[in-house]
Amino acid sequence: MLFHTWTFLFFFLIVFGGYLALRPTRLWTSWLLLASYVFYGWWNPFYLLLIVYSTVLDFGVVAMMDRQQPGSSNRRHWLIVSIVNNLTLLAFFKYADFLIENLNALGANFPEASRLMPFGLEYLLPVGISFYTFQSLSYTLDFYRGTIKRERSFVRFATFVTFFPQLVAGPIERSKNLLPQFRHAPRITTQHLTDGLSLFLVGLFKKLALANYLALYVDLVYSAPGDHNSIALLFATICFAWQIYFDFSGYTDMARGIARMMGFNLMLNFNHPYLATGLGDFWSRWHISLSTWFRDYLYLPLGGNRRGELITCRNLLIVFLASALWHGAAWHFIVWGALHAVGIILTRTLERSTWYREHLPDTIKRLWVFAFVCLAWIFFRAETVGEAWLIVTRICTLDGAHPTTWPLPLGWLVLAAFAYQLSSLTAPTRRFVTSSPVRIATATCMLILLVFYSSSGGAFIYFQF
Repeated sequence: MLFHTWTFLFFFLIVFGGYLALRPTRLWTSWLLLASYVFYGWWNPFYLLLIVYSTVLDFGVVAMMDRQQPGSSNRRHWLIVSIVNNLTLLAFFKYADFLIENLNALGANFPEASRLMPFGLEYLLPVGISFYTFQSLSYTLDFYRGTIKRERSFVRFATFVTFFPQLVAGPIERSKNLLPQFRHAPRITTQHLTDGLSLFLVGLFKKLALANYLALYVDLVYSAPGDHNSIALLFATICFAWQIYFDFSGYTDMARGIARMMGFNLMLNFNHPYLATGLGDFWSRWHISLSTWFRDYLYLPLGGNRRGELITCRNLLIVFLASALWHGAAWHFIVWGALHAVGIILTRTLERSTWYREHLPDTIKRLWVFAFVCLAWIFFRAETVGEAWLIVTRICTLDGAHPTTWPLPLGWLVLAAFAYQLSSLTAPTRRFVTSSPVRIATATCMLILLVFYSSSGGAFIYFQF
């Protein structure tokens, strides 16, 4: 069920009406849980079994850990049960075919994962499995560390794992932030409703009027990169950088808007990432919920930057390769993650230097970071490493089969996107952009453009992860 469909509109009106009616009772969390299961089961009811399994597993594991003495080996054993079960489930659905394909290339003869599915069901990647698995697993890890208390209501915990606005594409919420919000019915004010509607409108505009429009050109060029020249490939890559930003941040805005209308607060997942002045700064602004998840549950437990430069580089490489595999089981994703790891490792010392921080103009820093991120996006977007290398080679050598035209409005759209993000850097322009008259005028223009110029498109890019 996609946010930008009439089906979801009717679904949300029913859910919101029932939620308002049940708020004075204890049934409001059960109603949200039921709505979340309907929302998730809309794609494939079979995959409800998977999310229920993860929910029951982690709820039960924490209940067993709660019976053990803090620091005991038994608590650690139960933690391992949760980690192994969750990651095994994730590994089968996301990586089994990738592993089997590569083993078969080396001479093995394993059946495809689809033939291992029970009851002859079609093998599909469950929507959002990477998101809800990490969200549920964080509850177990946080309880083991002693940073949260055990949740004794299964309904509340299940609602936390399956909360439908952010279930299939994040943000990946932490138990200490979202779980307490289900203990008491939150207040709903006029401000909540207007803020939520504004966020939803912005997200809808990003997806339908911006991301889907850019996708028309990006898909055309990347579907046959050998047929296009270097200028077209370079421009399509820049367009993809903005397409994936508008697509993913648009989903997050809509998710946060829906939750806000119901009185809940979801974390910020994007903070003007293309204004980053360093690669580390970029990852503190892009997909913040995933970046902080890997920081807290992988990078810091490995030692972070506390055990010398060599160990720090190792830890960064592990984290970015893990992030690459989280995004997808393919070599081009692995190269994408490795590029970011190597880039951060090579520029860490430079970015901490006085010359870089105080004397190099921010414009130059932003341009080089954006150029590097676009280079890495080529490997993210291409279907194979070979295709990505063809695109990189053709761009760098100014090579091409024949001249390719590109629509001028796309260029203006990219420049406008940069200009809008730059407006957030100074207080006067920020006050002007966020003033009531400008916000009303902007919302009106968005609505007009959505009516006349938007593209219905399909699922969000991150649904595949």
